[in-house]
Amino acid sequence: MSGFWRDRIVLVTGATGLLGGWLVKRLRDAGAAPVCLVRDWVPNAEAIRTGLLSQVTVVRGDVRDGALLDRVVNEHEVETVIHLAAQAVVGIANRNPIPTLETNVAGTWNVLEACRRNPTVRQIVVASSDKAYGTSGDLPYTEGTPLRGQFPYEVSKSCADLIAQSYAATFQLPVAITRAGNLFGGGDLNWSRIVPGTIRSLLDGERPIVRSDGLFLRDYFYVEDAAAAYLLLAERLAADPSLCGQAFNFSYQSPMTVLDLVRRITGAVGVDVEPDVRNETRHEIVEQYLDARRARDELSWTPVYDFDEGLRRTVAWYREFLSDRQPIAR
Repeated sequence: MSGFWRDRIVLVTGATGLLGGWLVKRLRDAGAAPVCLVRDWVPNAEAIRTGLLSQVTVVRGDVRDGALLDRVVNEHEVETVIHLAAQAVVGIANRNPIPTLETNVAGTWNVLEACRRNPTVRQIVVASSDKAYGTSGDLPYTEGTPLRGQFPYEVSKSCADLIAQSYAATFQLPVAITRAGNLFGGGDLNWSRIVPGTIRSLLDGERPIVRSDGLFLRDYFYVEDAAAAYLLLAERLAADPSLCGQAFNFSYQSPMTVLDLVRRITGAVGVDVEPDVRNETRHEIVEQYLDARRARDELSWTPVYDFDEGLRRTVAWYREFLSDRQPIAR
């Protein structure tokens, strides 16, 4: 971490999410002054459980509230914005798409409008996703792959991504975009996701559940590497205005199937059990993975960890977090 962040006022939306907690911690360690927008107070969220939010400025609110965002950016004289807030669970988006679209699409334009109206803002990083690409016959995805989301969550990320590009092109807003694979790491409390759900099942002595057929191919990216990558992009954007409106993929470039992932987790936990494969998943992309050469070449980005070290750290986090949990009698 460089001196760039010292005393810098940074608005982080989605600060209590999986990525938000680790990113705010990294900002505090670098001497920044985070302003965290928090919608729901989740006691077990990493940023709350560890007391991190007691060390930063907290604003209670929702990214769908444009007037609130305008006030926060103006009154706190925000210099850098990291926009993470989103409804990020594919299944929830499929069941009830409107809240996902409102949060992910309208929330993004509200953030960008607040930045456009307040000249203190110098850098904005918007979190898109590999899902923004939709289904493509050309893999791995490069940043030139068209954004063709089809199902609700994918569409919401395609739209948010394009809106960010539009604000850069139309208003010269200093915004750059991240597209990462499936994030994993300690602090993810959405147990329907494959990594935390599998670890919890194994620690409880149960078979992990695979809701797909297990053959879906994905990128998996450790959350602390994602936090470092986002902050690196903001720094590079400050130094190089030509990055305005550009998107960058972040990935280990080592895709694996869901079944391969479960086997890796099973090995890391140290048990030998077969998953319960249910083949129930619908309306999801079957194969998707990213080419991260542009980030390596243009940003001089390299991951801090690798997949195996990230998984080891993740399993250790959940062992500690669930250590006083009593398995439910079946």
